[in-house]
Formats: sequence, C-alpha cells, structure tokens
Amino acid sequence: QVTLRAGAELDARQVNQYTLILRAACPGEDAVEERLFVRVTAGHVLRCDSPFASAEGDVVQVLADVAPRTPLYAVLPQSLGGLTVMGQGFPSPSFLQFRLRNHNTPLTLTRRGLVLAPDNGFDPCKDTQTFRLEIEVMDHQGHNCSGAVKVEVLPSRRPCITFPEPHQAVTVTGAIGPWEVVTQVHARGDNVRYAILAPVAPVLFTIDEVTGEIRSTRQLEGIRAHLLIRAYNALRPADHATATVNITVQGTDCQAPRCVPAIFVSQVPETVSPGSTLVTLRCTDSTSSDGCLHYALEGPPSSRSHFCMEGPRLKVNTTLDYDSEAMAALGFQFTATIVVTVGGQPLQSTRVPVLVTVTPVNEFRPACPSGATFTVPETAAFGSVVGRVAGTDSDYPLDSLEYSLEGGSGPAQPFSIDRRTGEIRVVGSLESQQQKNYRLVVRLTDTHNDLDLRKRQSRLCDVSVRLQAVPDQLPVCIPEVQELRITAGSPGSRQPVTRLVCRSSPDSAVLTYTIVGGNEDGRFRLEGNTLVYLPSDRAEPHPFVLLVEVWGGSGARRRSSVVALVVHVTPRSTPVPPSTTTQHTTLQKEPLVVMQTETVWHPSAWFVAVLTVSGALLLATLGCMARSLLCR
Repeated sequence: QVTLRAGAELDARQVNQYTLILRAACPGEDAVEERLFVRVTAGHVLRCDSPFASAEGDVVQVLADVAPRTPLYAVLPQSLGGLTVMGQGFPSPSFLQFRLRNHNTPLTLTRRGLVLAPDNGFDPCKDTQTFRLEIEVMDHQGHNCSGAVKVEVLPSRRPCITFPEPHQAVTVTGAIGPWEVVTQVHARGDNVRYAILAPVAPVLFTIDEVTGEIRSTRQLEGIRAHLLIRAYNALRPADHATATVNITVQGTDCQAPRCVPAIFVSQVPETVSPGSTLVTLRCTDSTSSDGCLHYALEGPPSSRSHFCMEGPRLKVNTTLDYDSEAMAALGFQFTATIVVTVGGQPLQSTRVPVLVTVTPVNEFRPACPSGATFTVPETAAFGSVVGRVAGTDSDYPLDSLEYSLEGGSGPAQPFSIDRRTGEIRVVGSLESQQQKNYRLVVRLTDTHNDLDLRKRQSRLCDVSVRLQAVPDQLPVCIPEVQELRITAGSPGSRQPVTRLVCRSSPDSAVLTYTIVGGNEDGRFRLEGNTLVYLPSDRAEPHPFVLLVEVWGGSGARRRSSVVALVVHVTPRSTPVPPSTTTQHTTLQKEPLVVMQTETVWHPSAWFVAVLTVSGALLLATLGCMARSLLCR
C-alpha cells in the first residue's frame, strides 16, 4: 500500500509525475523490481454540494434530550470528477478549514466540520427550536465555498421538570429554632432532585435534595430571605426548572432562649447508674437571667420513663438494660426533646433535640446446659449428629455463642462440634468394646456482646457421650436357596447368572461373597454380589450345586451365612427351547443336601517300593523263561 507522506504537498505545475521503484523479494529467491508511475494533475475549483450550498441549506432534526456535545451534522468532502464537492457522508480532509460566519447560536463547529450540540444540551421543555449555521469551507490554495445547515430541535417525548407553584411566599410568626422545617417545594417529573441556586452559599436555610423540605440552619428571628430553588432530573441535569421562595420570619418582643448545645447526641453504656447526668444545658434569654427559664422533657413514653430533667440537667431515671427485647424494639436509641420556656407574654420556647444511643456491655458469662449427656450407636456413620450443646448467654443478642472442642478431634476423641450451632458430629470410628464413654470438654465463648471485641467471656462445659452397643446379626439373603436355568454362551464370554440380595445389621455394614463349594472346574465366579458363568466347550447338560458364603461385620464379630444355588447349564447345541433369560425358582422345600462318597486308597511309601521291585523281578524271570523256550 503506497500512501502520501504526512505533510506533503503536491504541485502539478512543478512536478506532474513521480516514478517509484518498488523492490520485492522472497527468502531464497532473487529480488524483483518494478516501477510505479504516479501522475499529478492540476486541481479544480472547490465547490459545495447541495442541499448544503442551497439558499435554504441542509435541514437536520434532533430531539431536545440529545446528550451534550453530540455530533448533529458533518460537513464532509466527496471527490467527483476531480472536483472537491462538499456534502454529508464522507470524512473531512486535514487541508480543509471550516469557519462559522454567524455566532448567534449555541451550537459548536469543530475543525473537522462537525456540528455539535451545546455543552449543556438543549432545553427539553421548550417548543420546537431552530438554529441556522452559515459555514464557509476553504482549502489550502485559497479556494472556498459556503453553505448553511438548519438544525430543528424537537421537544422531548419525556415529561419535563416543572413547578406547579413557581413563586411562593412563606411567613413564619415568631422565631424558629435550628433544623426546623420552614416549608416544602414540590416539582413534577422523573428523578426529581432539589438544590438552592441563590444565595450561592446559603447560611440560613438548607434544602433536602430528595423531599424538597427547606429547613433552618440556626435560630432565626426577624429576617427576610429570597431563595432561588432549582429542580432537576438526576439522570438528565439539562432537564430542570426554577422557583422562587420568599421567607419572612417575624420578630417578637420577647426572644426565645438560646441554648448550648442546640442538639444533644450521645452514646452511653447500659451500665450507667440511675441519677447520672448526661448533659447540662446552658441557656440564656434576652434578659440574661436564668431564673425565669423552665425545662421540660417531651417525647415517647419510653424516653420520658428512662430520663428526666432536673433543672437544666438531663439525668438517667432508670436502668438502661440493653439485654431486653423492649430495648431491641426501640433500636437501642431514645429520642426526646428538651423544651426550654422563658416567662413573659407571649411565652417563648426553644427546643433542643436529644438522641441517646445505649451501647452493650458484656456483663454475663455463658452458661452450660444441664445434663449434657448423649447416646449414639457404635455403628453411627461419619458425620452423624450426636446431639447439640445448647449453651445460653443473658447478654443481647441472646445466646450469641461460639463453640469449640478442647483438644480437637482425633482417634482418642472422634467427634467435632459446629462452631455456630453447637452440633456434635461423629468424625471417626466408634468401638464400644474399646471405650464405652467419652468425656468431651466444650468451650462456650460469647460474641457481639460488647463494643470492645477484646472483652469476651467463655466457660468450659462437660459433655458425656455414651456408646450404645449394637448386636451383630447374621447376614440374611432372600431367598436362601435358588434353582436357576441358563443356556451356555460362546466359549470365552462372560455370562451373568443372578444377583444375590442380602442385607446385614447394621444396614451400612459391607458384605463379602465367596464360593465355598461346587465350583471345582472354576466355571463360576463372583463379582461383588453378582454370580457370573464362564462358558466352556462342554457339550452335554450339566447341573452345578454352588454354595456361597456371605460374610458381614468386622473384626472378631464377623458373621456369615450360606446360600445354595442350583444352576442347570444347557449347552448351545442341545435342542431345548431357546431362552435368553435366567429363570429364578425359589424352592419351598427344605434345603436338599447332596452327599457323594469317594473311596481313595493311599498306600505307604515302602509298600510302593516293594511292589515296584517285585514287579521288576517278575518281568525279568518271565523274560528269561521266554528266551530259553525260543532257543530250544
């Protein structure tokens, strides 16, 4: 790909043709050279395309809620027949310059010919707005053309922020205290938020950005304030509206007392003793006399029962018990208001909000459960639940404990305990013949009962686990005697005959199966509890009487039982009705015991030697006699 070097300028009057020598070579081959001729022709006059160059100009329509600085229109070049024509749809070259002739528009024209939306966006609540831009395009040789773009901004389809009452006047008779609600403004629209525009740094009032409540920031009396409130869409700040609020706070001859602190917020531990002073108010009135001030406590009954006023002092009236459901229902907080009233006509008062938070203190040690003794069968599987240690703690939150097992888990202590619930589980083998009882030491540690996490209390509890012996029983197979008929398959194959159904006590015990009789030629074998026949070349039918011994249990307590299987094997060549399924017949009679006695004589070694020598001598004598007869 051959491109024009950046910054290069072509002038056909000076050089109208360039000859480029291109060399290409592949590894192991000779290089090849070719020439590329580049002809430079003289340019033409710069023209602008219609409708951009028309008298009316090009027209673009956009919605008013388009994002700020969004590209709305592009003045782009197009090369047709050697002429540079301006219009939409092609990128702008770097050698073109764009200039905006009229500047009475909020739209922006960039160096690359892009028309952008205003930095703050359009007003989405206005009717259709029209902006006309007259643009001049010039190349580096001084050729130019001009055109116009008319941008029509259509109203947004979304609801706009509006104030039902854009002008409000509020008059407050008498002084108001700090953080009191003076009035509330309300605007319609989506995701409405509120802010005070003027004064820029409000010192007398503040507004809740969500609810629109206007509150005082301090004690106010005899003042006038003019507030400019803006309501805006939190997701689209360009959508906004403004309202004015005039606030007048009338003065009084007798001023309300001023108190320090104006708001009281405190944290106290639950162990604070009744009669303790939480705060002493320092209040003064216009006469600078404290003798005519009256202090009263207002609030919910729970607050008035736990606290009281003794002159300007707020005191604890009763015990603040953190460890109770009633305290939890209150959120462990008390709210009240101290009303300070000064004598005179009319009566003037100041209200001091009070918020007291009760904090927990770890007062009690955990308590062990009574009679923590559990019984578990010695055959319990791994993970079986032995029992639950239900410790208690009187500190709130009640029974918030952690459990741990002293000494951990191991062969000598095959148990574990859940850290949260206190459940004891089996994690090892149990053998009542070796150990019948286990004594476990469980540590109870309280949690979340004090602000200081280092102040935790614990207690050790004894837990007894007794193993319950489970008597071992003989394995039981159903049925105990089976008569089966099968047709032998091809030699070398594997032919399942039947599956033994046996169970033992406990049910989790593993059973083993062994053929102990009737399998002299090795035609049968056991794969787990499945009997498999290995076909041979035997041509005649043959019955087999197999004895299978089933073992259950472990160690010295292993028990076994015997299952009798009578299997009639029919060769493939014997004309019998074809059957591919195994017939299971349960004999209802008593088990048939077949006994066969074989007489076997095993002579002594000396007798065999004498017999051998005697036979050899007899054969030699007979040979000599035969030879003498032949010679005669």
